[in-house]
Amino acid sequence: MSEPYPPIEPYDQGMLEVGDGNLVYWETCGNPAGKPALVVHGGPGSGRGTWTRTYFDPERYRVILFDQRGCGRSTPHAADPATDMRHNTTGHLLTDMERLRRHLGVDRWLLYGGSWGSTLILAYAERHPERVSEIVISSVTTTRRSEIDWLYRGVGRFFPEQWERFLAGAPGTPRDGDVVAAYARLMEHPDAAVRERATADWCAWEDTVLSGETKGASRPYGDRPASARVALVRICSHYFSHGAWLEEGALLRDAHRLAGIPGVLVHGRLDLGGPLDTAWELARAWPDAELVVVEDAGHLGGAATRGHVLAALDRFAAP
Repeated sequence: MSEPYPPIEPYDQGMLEVGDGNLVYWETCGNPAGKPALVVHGGPGSGRGTWTRTYFDPERYRVILFDQRGCGRSTPHAADPATDMRHNTTGHLLTDMERLRRHLGVDRWLLYGGSWGSTLILAYAERHPERVSEIVISSVTTTRRSEIDWLYRGVGRFFPEQWERFLAGAPGTPRDGDVVAAYARLMEHPDAAVRERATADWCAWEDTVLSGETKGASRPYGDRPASARVALVRICSHYFSHGAWLEEGALLRDAHRLAGIPGVLVHGRLDLGGPLDTAWELARAWPDAELVVVEDAGHLGGAATRGHVLAALDRFAAP
């Protein structure tokens, strides 16, 4: 299978109460009696992408999608400055996933996602390995502080002018300072104009890192609707300024807990924002995982990346 399946619509959906006043939106597609598969979106704060429904054979999979706290259709939305971000952490999201599994009556499910989604998948699977049947990941990340520093500082050596503008967007931050934490503070500023400026500057930098892949045809961050951009930047800066509340290197250190779970890791060799070495390290620490390196792909992937993901999901579709 190299082309996605035809578009499908949910046959069921709802809002799950997860505590702290939060409601998490979820939906199910495909075959109600099919193999359960959970799609874990990236960002953090991007919200689910409906296009991911088409990666699964609708006759063989029961596909479950959800919006993580504060984004998409989940409420309260992080674009609202009154939304309390203290109740939005990696630990909260892991608990939400378990609550959703029990709510839907799922015993074990396949996990699929990429970028930040891969970090959340790994954290969940290492905490609940008995609940995971297989894992498929594209654009592997573990959200180590070293990875965060690379994305928001190290890549600047390729885009020095644009990185200087990104740094200038957080006035008073020294070149060796914590620019991510500075943006997180700006996103909590009482002045809406300050928050809007920080959102624009953050998205401009993210789009710069991806510019070699998009060739100017799109701005994956800047082209989002206004409220989605604000929520994304607020959640991203919140998570990354805290190192995703993960001990540095913990997901790689504890990869032995994934033993017995088949996995496929698909990563572009030209991924500038999330270099290949993280996927390589994970594959070495997790013997049941197969690493597929796509020579001409970056962080956003493309036809070849999609083909490998589709092939893995088709292979794992058997009960």
